[in-house]
Amino acid sequence: MAIDRDTTFTWYGHACVEVRTPGDKIVLIDPWFGNPLSPRSAESVQRCDLLLVTHGHGDHVGDAVALASRLRPAWPCIHEMSLWLSRTLPGGGDAVIGMNKGGTVDVAGLRVTMVGADHSSGDWNADGGVPLYLGEPAGFVVELENGFRFYHAGDTAVFGDMRLIADLYAPDVAILPIGGHYTMGPREAAMAVGLLGVTHVMPIHYGTFPLLAGTPDELQAELVASGLGHVQVHAPDPGGTVS
Repeated sequence: MAIDRDTTFTWYGHACVEVRTPGDKIVLIDPWFGNPLSPRSAESVQRCDLLLVTHGHGDHVGDAVALASRLRPAWPCIHEMSLWLSRTLPGGGDAVIGMNKGGTVDVAGLRVTMVGADHSSGDWNADGGVPLYLGEPAGFVVELENGFRFYHAGDTAVFGDMRLIADLYAPDVAILPIGGHYTMGPREAAMAVGLLGVTHVMPIHYGTFPLLAGTPDELQAELVASGLGHVQVHAPDPGGTVS
């Protein structure tokens, strides 16, 4: 079954997802095009209207700074990351919008809400010899021009407040990590689907490395075991598109 809301989701491996909206806006999330599964290079990206990065780990920040420097998309992000970007991006990060969990911004004709995630964040600051703190991890619920909503969870464990995300924002599609080890695996992701009440799920953050061993087939089996066999699992190959 197709999602069929005039929206396409293209997975470029790991957590990197491109969304093309009904209004022909391009949204890039966690744009690490250098990941081992990606069939596309960051240099080939010619448009980005909205850029979202869920947290400060290098495999999620990825190519975001280079893309933002070249394409100047709107970039809502958690407050501490915005402070860093204001000193990192050419021009002082004029397109960066600092925000925090629970906040909503209207940008690029879309409505972006930052929600919680249960993970860690930051990167290594080689110059200082200490970790670089880039704010807490987050997820995003994005409402498109036609009212359709998707939720990109970023890296997270399952947590009970996903029920609040369902009650407050009612996403139509959940983009969830399933690899395990650093995030939830298929069993926990199936529970997340139940908490969120979605009927469409797109698994991410699996298969990039041997440690990320969860698979879409395992997610489907866990959904069936949980009485959620009606939920559609959309798992394109890297570079493949769901619409």
